[in-house]
Amino acid sequence: MEGLALSYSALGEYQEAKELQIIVLKRQKQVLGENHQDTLRAIELEVMVLDKRKQVLGDSHPGTLCTMGRLAVTYTHLGEHQRAKELKLTVLEKQKQILGESHPDTLRTMGNLANSYSALGEHQEAKELHAIVLDKLKQVLGDNHPDTLRTMGNLANSYSALGEHQEAKELNAIVLNKQKQFLGENHPDTLRTMGNLANSYSTLGEHKKAQKLQVIVLEKQKQVLGENHPETLRTMSNLAISYSALGEHQQAKELRFPVLEKQKQILGDNHPDTLEIGEPLGSM
Repeated sequence: MEGLALSYSALGEYQEAKELQIIVLKRQKQVLGENHQDTLRAIELEVMVLDKRKQVLGDSHPGTLCTMGRLAVTYTHLGEHQRAKELKLTVLEKQKQILGESHPDTLRTMGNLANSYSALGEHQEAKELHAIVLDKLKQVLGDNHPDTLRTMGNLANSYSALGEHQEAKELNAIVLNKQKQFLGENHPDTLRTMGNLANSYSTLGEHKKAQKLQVIVLEKQKQVLGENHPETLRTMSNLAISYSALGEHQQAKELRFPVLEKQKQILGDNHPDTLEIGEPLGSM
């Protein structure tokens, strides 16, 4: 499959090459892991497609910028956030010049760059950029567009990361009401916001509210995402924390043990989520 992608690229059929090498990369990540040499080779192929586009179309062609943005997203998926950030900055500057600051592609890159800031712990920069993107998305797409609501949620996450939990709670509540109305109660974005709002409640000491919301989220995630999905397991872990905070230690323990076993199987013994849920069990 990789050889076919190379052939497409050599023939100038860059869209076909791009789509095929993305399939290759995803499959190799699933089967071989992020650091296997074949996975790294797939990334090299993506870089090669970008280089070809630069040669044929030029550095500033929208197609080149699109490919550059996809490569940045790939780096993000692989945890190479500094590389992703640098590439997104390059794309953003060119998109501002060529497409304008309010073009949907420009705004998408700004949002992705803000996410890279968050991943690197640069939460103030992320917050400021999310706020800019949100203001422009409201103007371009409207207050209730899914991209606008997703950006509001990202801004709420930045508030949380900066310790501004009341602001995060209020914004998450607004987002949740709109997502229920426009996306439905079972949409993954809606469920994610429910979980984030529950986390805000928990951080502010409103553990009963957090618990009630987490129970709802968990049941819906089991139906929509499945019992072994990482987000479902994370909600189970958060619900266990709420039970503990409310003094319901037996319920917490009964939740933590199955979560720990599933996370070990799916994520591995050393994944942060596995370690986080395993630590409280050591003291039970």
